[in-house]
Amino acid sequence: MKKKTVNRRGFILKTGVGLGVLLGVGVIACGPLRRTSAQKVDEGPPGYKNEYEAFIWFELQQDGSIILHSPKVEMGQGIFTALAQIAADELEMDFKNIKVVHATTAHGPIDSLSTGGSLTVSSLYQPLRELAATMREMIKMNAATIMGVSANTLTVKNGEVIGTNAKLSFAEIATKSTNWNLKIKESVLKSPKDFTVIGKPLPRIDLVPKVKGETLYGIDSTFPDMLFGSVVRPPVFGAIFKSAEVGNASNMPGVVKVVIEKDFAGVVAKSRVQAEDAKKALKINWGMPKKLVKQADVDALVKVGVGKDVKIQKEGNTDILKGEGTITREYFSPLGVHGHIEPNGAAAHFQGDKVVIKMSTQVASITRDEVSKALKLDKENVDIQSQFLGGGFGRRLQTPHAIEAALMSKAVGKPVHVFFERTEEFQNGVLRPPTHNILKAKLDANGTIEAIEHHTASADVAFNSSILANVFKPLSASLAEGIVGADFGAWRGGMIHYKNIKNYSTTAYHKELPFQTSWWRGLGLLANTFAIESFMDELAHQSKQDPLAFRLKHLADDERGQSIKNVLKAACEKAGWGKSLPEGRGIGLACSIDVNTPVAQVAEVEIKNGQIKVKKVTCAIDPGIIINPDGVKAQSEGAIIMGLSATLFEEVTIKDGKVIPNAFGYYPIAYMRDAPEIEVILLSSGDKPRGVGEPPIGPIGAAIANAVFNLTGKRLNKIPLQMDIS
Repeated sequence: MKKKTVNRRGFILKTGVGLGVLLGVGVIACGPLRRTSAQKVDEGPPGYKNEYEAFIWFELQQDGSIILHSPKVEMGQGIFTALAQIAADELEMDFKNIKVVHATTAHGPIDSLSTGGSLTVSSLYQPLRELAATMREMIKMNAATIMGVSANTLTVKNGEVIGTNAKLSFAEIATKSTNWNLKIKESVLKSPKDFTVIGKPLPRIDLVPKVKGETLYGIDSTFPDMLFGSVVRPPVFGAIFKSAEVGNASNMPGVVKVVIEKDFAGVVAKSRVQAEDAKKALKINWGMPKKLVKQADVDALVKVGVGKDVKIQKEGNTDILKGEGTITREYFSPLGVHGHIEPNGAAAHFQGDKVVIKMSTQVASITRDEVSKALKLDKENVDIQSQFLGGGFGRRLQTPHAIEAALMSKAVGKPVHVFFERTEEFQNGVLRPPTHNILKAKLDANGTIEAIEHHTASADVAFNSSILANVFKPLSASLAEGIVGADFGAWRGGMIHYKNIKNYSTTAYHKELPFQTSWWRGLGLLANTFAIESFMDELAHQSKQDPLAFRLKHLADDERGQSIKNVLKAACEKAGWGKSLPEGRGIGLACSIDVNTPVAQVAEVEIKNGQIKVKKVTCAIDPGIIINPDGVKAQSEGAIIMGLSATLFEEVTIKDGKVIPNAFGYYPIAYMRDAPEIEVILLSSGDKPRGVGEPPIGPIGAAIANAVFNLTGKRLNKIPLQMDIS
């Protein structure tokens, strides 16, 4: 570093946490290398990427508290609490004295990837501990200077530096220090056995302000003298903005200006209602598609055998599945929306050659780069200030509305707040892609799987996203796809994890749809696990074996296989697997492993008036070192509820280029009355934390479907699950 010291309010620390690109560099052209790369992604890609030499992580305040600038965003998953616990343990200070805030692109560590993939805590655990330990040593060295003693004679505990005859609080050290020595030779990390904060079920640091309504989300963002904007959006898929005429819009109440750009038009007014009303008066010339998309078009495109296929997993030879005795089943999942509470939008303030944007985003760095390019500004002059997110789930990985807000602010010379209406969020957002899965297997005379194949088809998830382009920049999109091969988002959860089988393979098919699909919580995990685990249950039934014993038999004894066995046994033991059930109840199990986190779930169901009702879900999860047990349980519960909602209720279709339904009230989701009793069992193995946010969504669909079969003898192969009562 060029600077050797900084003032007492800002510590600029350098850390080597740049993890590079997702799959390395160079085109991976042949099958074996692609499959090796796919396996690495399946085990968990890097979750943090830094491209800058120095940035502020911690600030020591004169009251002794510390501000931690988080490069990842808090969207309800509890990461601020987990990061505070990690830092507090190494800093040897009270957890309550650490305040976590979102880093901005102008201040603090910039994550050039995203917040997502269940990678925040696992990717920041080690670098954050090292940073905190370094800062602890800096504080101790300055205390030694103030006391006039050797730093080797001092210890740090509970926010104090303690010597033989004196002690100083962090607050006193901050007040009495004018310069800070950054020449820290070595910062020793604590042994896990000495953790006092990590592993404790401490209350979330954002709980009280959220309950009191003090937390500011993107939709709450304000600037002084702020106006409101509304943008005209395509009425159907494939419609292209060509031109606009002001019409009577400029004369309507409250209108400040009609803004017409090369690819959009909108209205800026004194209130949101006035902007929305005036927008309807604009005369827009749309270039309409020759054919309006219909659901039948989607179904024909997302189908095994259609589009580009890539073999992402191969062991042995599955040619024996071409002969007699092969068991074949297929499974389906539909289009879905994100359905988060807070719509997307941004508040922008353009001044001179700079712009400040307040918004809910999972990709602050990428958003900054996109705004910089669109408005021809230096990146240093674009400050993206992340706010709390009213739900993320991958929808906030796409942020072109930041550009719209910035352009409208530039046009009127004042701050402008732009947000989607709910119907726009459904029609003009990005959808969860549908899937089609075909599985084939052959059993020997002993009921052991001789060979198994999985064919999974989906549309874009990672492909055509800003993240993929950012990871592989400056490569073209087509070359990036050549490196990755199959869309790793779409096939997530699709690999066969039963490795005690001699012959197995997975092939992924990709076909782009005439509208945008992208990330959704767990990506392909829910749909692919639904297919694989429903099929495993079918094979167990065909061979007249207990579903638990059948799975255990086909899991390998390696570390990965053993971890899945452990959660299966834990969930089934707690759920009373094998014991008698009350009349009218069925029970089913499923498991998956995602970002190296194994999860098993047992669902107990009943059917009333032809409707599936989930009464209880028992979940066992092993996320490695657990930072906050309550946080892991909350994440597991949330994933189960979201997965249950998708499994039993959620679906949209396409009619004449439009999403049907297009608003809450019509779009079916799980209500509180549909929530089952949930019990989460925590296992902990390994020496690092692993992902939590998405892995628990994997097994729930299959667990419910398998429970329905256990109760009724009927196999349901399409999400959302519906009983045929005809």
